[in-house]
Amino acid sequence: MKYLVVGLGNIGEEYTGTRHNIGFSILDTLNQRHKSRFNLEKQAELSSFSLKGKKIHLIKPSNYVNNSGKAVNFWVQKKGINKENILVILDDLALPFGKIRIKKGGSHGGHNGLKSINEYLSDNNYPRLRFGIGDSFSQGQQSNYVLGKFNNEEKKDLDLHIEECCDAIESFVLQGLEKTMNTYN
Repeated sequence: MKYLVVGLGNIGEEYTGTRHNIGFSILDTLNQRHKSRFNLEKQAELSSFSLKGKKIHLIKPSNYVNNSGKAVNFWVQKKGINKENILVILDDLALPFGKIRIKKGGSHGGHNGLKSINEYLSDNNYPRLRFGIGDSFSQGQQSNYVLGKFNNEEKKDLDLHIEECCDAIESFVLQGLEKTMNTYN
């Protein structure tokens, strides 16, 4: 069985550690946990490893969040991944900081990365893990907030929340979506 786990984020040092790049941060931690390495491939950084006989491909699209669908579609086709074996990791303003929500599918909910993926896959029925980044910003400051770095209070628990997301990803692969949703939602 093959899985594609997609971390959404923007390329470039200036985006490292920002709220919008939480998908990249989670995949970096999962990658380290499994002693694998990312390599720059076509349209994404790719890392692959096996977990109890299941092949997991991690990708960090090398185009910006808003154009992630192109890379996701390319790797879904190249690796022959079933849509139910895709898991997209993204930030979510509607959830409190550190809260995760795993869903079977649904609308993009205003997230341009999901919107792009939905368009390229011509489908919105693929699993996703949303990581809450909160909504502590003034009116008109949403872009600055999501592209900003986590504050000191958030940083205290960030690693713990990221590890929980890595556990949820492994659960998705090993136990399936339903059990993972029941455990982590």
